[in-house]
Amino acid sequence: MASEFSALYKAHLDWVYERAEGKPNQAVDLRPFATEHGLDDQASSELLQYGVSKGGLDDKFATFGEAAANLTPKGLESVERRRKRREPPVERSKAARRALLRWVWVQEEVGAHWPTVEHFVGSADASFEDSAFTSEEIERAAGYLKKHGLINGQGAWERKGPIRAEITVEGQDCVEHYDGDPEVYVQRHTGGTTYNNYMPNAKGVIIGEQQHFTQNNTDGVDPRLFAQLAGYIGQVSIILSMSDQDRVELERVGQDLHAEVTSPNPEPGRLCQFATQLKDKLLETDTTIAATMGVQMAEQALASLVQ
Repeated sequence: MASEFSALYKAHLDWVYERAEGKPNQAVDLRPFATEHGLDDQASSELLQYGVSKGGLDDKFATFGEAAANLTPKGLESVERRRKRREPPVERSKAARRALLRWVWVQEEVGAHWPTVEHFVGSADASFEDSAFTSEEIERAAGYLKKHGLINGQGAWERKGPIRAEITVEGQDCVEHYDGDPEVYVQRHTGGTTYNNYMPNAKGVIIGEQQHFTQNNTDGVDPRLFAQLAGYIGQVSIILSMSDQDRVELERVGQDLHAEVTSPNPEPGRLCQFATQLKDKLLETDTTIAATMGVQMAEQALASLVQ
């Protein structure tokens, strides 16, 4: 059940936030949410306790047999930060393209050839920061993917994208080698700059070794920002507010990023994948200066891939 509660946690916070009108000490009856998601009284109570354990909800208004919750300051900040991230239309558009391309790839893998694009609307993956994509957003995403040769399909009058779609070889390459990020894939050959990077202690900040390396990179990828991010994670992971299991996972991803960034020719898709994972994990921690700085470093590194 823990995994089920984890999947519902952010939606639960959003739901309480909306009904409390953003007030952290406003009691909210959880029964309508439980009914909407098919939870019985015990499961609803356990979901509330999960939210309490994560620090986003409080149960001080709950009574015997009646689940009620209020947002904590941490929960309020988490919801408002997530809502702020999903406001910029450009980020929603890019997220819709990534999600749709991965969905078409999955359909191909399971043998559902030429799936109807509208079937993606309302699916579990058709959302950004827990906000569902609209049919129009999905249609625009399909048009973008087709224009750049990542999917094929026939459209109709006044439609921006195809009605049915199949993934192309280029689309498969994007999903399998560029973490399914169309923007990174499309921009992959626009660089061509050679970077000769001498970075002292690029590996030592993570595993304690004192090493140097020089890298000749002709793929237009400047790895310095990614190396700094990996090193920063190695330095601050111990002071971040997270469980031991989450800390081990954060450090593992940091080491994976470091291994990729110090390879002879770092692959943009893998750099994007690891940096995005680190950013997401940092966003799940408390809002401390250390975590915020890490998020900013990850964003700067990711932005360098598409310049």
